[in-house]
Amino acid sequence: MKIYALIAASLLALGPAAALSACPAHSEQAMSCTSGNVWDSDTERCVPNVTG
Repeated sequence: MKIYALIAASLLALGPAAALSACPAHSEQAMSCTSGNVWDSDTERCVPNVTG
């Protein structure tokens, strides 16, 4: 009976880590800015679109 409890506890402890590792694109989310702004990857903010 103790072995089943140990297995169940291990699965419950490692389950969230396995679920998070299965989503590699999670950190590569697309950023969208309001109209007239563009994403500046250096400052990681939306900045006004300056042309010219």
